[in-house]
Amino acid sequence: MKNSAMIYDSAKRKHPAIEEFLALIRYRDLIYQLVRRDIVARYKRSVLGIAWTMLNPLGTMLIMVVVFSQVFQTAKNYPAYVLSGVIVWTMFSQSTSMAMSSMVWGSQLFHQIYVPRTSFVVSTILASMVNFVLSFIPLGLIFLITGVPLRPSALLLPVFMVFLFSFSLGVALLLSTLAVFFPDIADFYPVLLTAWMYLSPIIMPLDFYRKILNGLLLYINPFYYIINLFRILVLDGFVPHLQTWGATAFVSFGVLIIGWVFFCSKADKFAYHV
Repeated sequence: MKNSAMIYDSAKRKHPAIEEFLALIRYRDLIYQLVRRDIVARYKRSVLGIAWTMLNPLGTMLIMVVVFSQVFQTAKNYPAYVLSGVIVWTMFSQSTSMAMSSMVWGSQLFHQIYVPRTSFVVSTILASMVNFVLSFIPLGLIFLITGVPLRPSALLLPVFMVFLFSFSLGVALLLSTLAVFFPDIADFYPVLLTAWMYLSPIIMPLDFYRKILNGLLLYINPFYYIINLFRILVLDGFVPHLQTWGATAFVSFGVLIIGWVFFCSKADKFAYHV
């Protein structure tokens, strides 16, 4: 009986983006453990623990309201407006920043064992999504205090969370790839985040941005579509138009596809740059 040997034909290899996606499904237990590790490690040595996830956006909101409430007196439900923007921005900014660090840490394992390259980035974003859900508690508290009703449109928040996760993951994959080859990206990103935050309708009302270049500053900002959909669902309290859903889906999934393909196309070279 002849021994049959498995022959690997690189010409028949699937596209790296597809291979990575299939590997991520096979290693779903690893993703779960990484998410669990991230959550436990984040609060293990914290005195306030999970409560910090609620107090942090509340503290930021109070500062913003005290500083800007007199400037934007015409803004309706300004505390709720600010907090709704802060919790979405906090999730995005913290998750993408931590994704770069987790990628650098995880890259050390690429020399030793096989794991899906995207697993560290995906687990970081998923852990941040857990914190985002917890931040609904202080948001609901502010809504109750300020008399903002919670309408049935909030039931569509799971759909929004898919968009937020996709957008954050796409940006994180792009940044993590660049950070492997250009470590200075990690130092420059906080500066970019600061500029991005003030260019987004988080603190200042939408009318402020609509007066700049006839709103062009809003429409070229991909994060605007994310935060706008969230506020429509929870603050304005109505089901968005199909055009709003389509624009948000296009931005979030478009960024995800670009980030995923770019990351996977460079993943084989990561081991040589860490």
